[in-house]
Amino acid sequence: MKIAVPDLISNSYFPAVAAVELGKFAEQGIDASIELVFPVNKAYADLRDARIDCVAGSAHSALAAFPRWAGAKLLCAQAQGMYWFLVMRSDINCTRGDINVVKGRKIGAAPWVDLGLKQLLVAAGIDAVRDNVTIAPVPNTGGSSVNFGLTAAKALEDRLIDGFWANGMGTEVAVRNGAGKVVLDVRRGDGPKECFNYTMASLAVTDRFLSGRPQDGAKIVAAMEATHAALKADVLCAEEVARAYFPPGEAALITPLIVRDLPFYSTAIAPEFVAGMNAFARARGILKGDPRHEDVVARI
Repeated sequence: MKIAVPDLISNSYFPAVAAVELGKFAEQGIDASIELVFPVNKAYADLRDARIDCVAGSAHSALAAFPRWAGAKLLCAQAQGMYWFLVMRSDINCTRGDINVVKGRKIGAAPWVDLGLKQLLVAAGIDAVRDNVTIAPVPNTGGSSVNFGLTAAKALEDRLIDGFWANGMGTEVAVRNGAGKVVLDVRRGDGPKECFNYTMASLAVTDRFLSGRPQDGAKIVAAMEATHAALKADVLCAEEVARAYFPPGEAALITPLIVRDLPFYSTAIAPEFVAGMNAFARARGILKGDPRHEDVVARI
């Protein structure tokens, strides 16, 4: 089973990576491997076209390849809540929670990831046109094989952008090297409350997969639950996992990031989440209608 992740050197999709490296898929009789496919809409296109079997990415982004959820389902969460950070250059005068700092600024964000920030600004009363906010791809992320968070951190350091909207690893690197400071961490309460349910890190497969491999959906969820349990029982194993995929410097940073994420580790996808994600997707024009929970989440 090929699992696509849109950003590999990251804590965002680490549970899926750890499930492979810790042997939790193997324990379920599934031979799984990880493949970096950037950006996330390409990962879902590859899922639709049967080039990969599963996407470990942002839940709402499935709509890029599966309009109205036709043909795909979410299996489970990797963790709860929208998980990206707004980081601004450290020399810009702002404080934690000061969303108005984006006015007149250039913010880097990946395709489909940017939708979360755009709707957050709407919810916060900021008009991107009126307030001259530019949200655009980060320079040097045009290739198909990109570790987005690290590239964003480097662009911030090089002053190519004023801020970025990206994962916890890119955030940690930017903060540690002095280039950036955290303005918003939605998962931990910053920004409008509704933004928490805009998206989550999930695992998604096609309806074709579910019908052709009817037992494997439950096995995948069991592997993810076992991975969560393993990381909660011994979070130090996170660095061992990371060393198989990350450069040494980033591997050394992963354990505190996972410690911070552990309270959000749950495979559940609640009806409240689906309702919140649907409302967000409709507001961004990527969804028509109001799919039911069972239209979005697999019955396994």
